[in-house]
Amino acid sequence: MPKMKTKSSAKKRFKLTGSGKIKRKHAFKSHILTKKSKKRKLRLTHSGLVDDADSDNIKLQLRLK
Repeated sequence: MPKMKTKSSAKKRFKLTGSGKIKRKHAFKSHILTKKSKKRKLRLTHSGLVDDADSDNIKLQLRLK
C-alpha cells in the first residue's frame, strides 16, 4: 500500500500549536493595500487560529488524524 501523503498546500499554510490547535495567517494582505486602513492591515498581520468546525478537515489534510 502506498504512503499517505500530506496536502502540500495545507502543509504550507497551517502549523500546529503546542496545545494542538491549528494556526493560520489572515487573507487579504498581499496586494491592493492603499485603500485598506492602517488598523485593518495591522490586524491582518497577526496570525489567528482555525475554527473548530474546520479543524477536522485540515487535520485530515495534514494527516494528523
